[in-house]
Amino acid sequence: MQNWQSDPVLCVEHLTMRFGGLTAVKSLSFDVGRGDITALIGPNGAGKTTVFNCITGFYKPTEGRIGLRHGIIDFDIGKQAATQSSSYVTHSAGGAVYLLERMPDHLIAKQAKVARTFQNIRLFAGMTLIENLMVAQHNALMLASNFTFGGLLGFKTYTTAERAAKEKAAFWLEKIDLLDRADMPAGDLPYGAQRRLEIARAMCTDPVLLCLDEPAAGLNPRESADLNTLLRSIRSDHGTSILLIEHDMSVVMEVSDHVVVLDYGIKISDGTPDFVKSDPKVIAAYLGVDDDELEGAESEVSA
Repeated sequence: MQNWQSDPVLCVEHLTMRFGGLTAVKSLSFDVGRGDITALIGPNGAGKTTVFNCITGFYKPTEGRIGLRHGIIDFDIGKQAATQSSSYVTHSAGGAVYLLERMPDHLIAKQAKVARTFQNIRLFAGMTLIENLMVAQHNALMLASNFTFGGLLGFKTYTTAERAAKEKAAFWLEKIDLLDRADMPAGDLPYGAQRRLEIARAMCTDPVLLCLDEPAAGLNPRESADLNTLLRSIRSDHGTSILLIEHDMSVVMEVSDHVVVLDYGIKISDGTPDFVKSDPKVIAAYLGVDDDELEGAESEVSA
């Protein structure tokens, strides 16, 4: 049994998103396995980014549930949730379950530990590489500084936290082979290096789930190979679950443990990369095969 079947970290159940009369996503259900790389693929307009926006809090879904399960119960967060009009944290034997569709968007990153990158790079171009990674640790530093007061007075709690933040930033710069450029502006990096820096910045938040929106877009073959190596390392060395949208099928098939395919907001296939790439419904969605040809292809596969 695969991880997404036996140990899911993210459970999307009957997710529906409507914009007026348009249904962008319809009753979508899928799981992301703990420590897996799951790819969400489909033709343009299939609803992939809408799903990401629902998971990360940019949209509140019309219907459905999005549950993220941690291995550690945070009773302070549970107490805080219980005092609000609608609780967004429940507890089970497996830990805390964060109901992302109910959470305020800023708490999805801070408490549920979901990090995201975007299709268009959103680095702080005028800041240095290390400053970009320090910004990602802003919440922890502000807490350690007692919201600036302790930082101004040089309290030990803040200096210790600042040192740890710099060490983490240096670790990730070394991981993406950019430590020697730590003090240069992020906007001066080549495109592929900016992509890796954006992923490193997301990892500085210690996410349980890392959502990547087309991380290989615009990369050449060598840069795509570097990206594949980085994603495998994030999965194997750090145990972070990854959900990615990607059009580069060489990346999807090489790094993914699990692939979910959407077409016009509906799931048409869900399984291993080998299963999905031979699914007639997937082939039809990408190649524009009509219904009669699809029925013929399915008959040949089942024969």
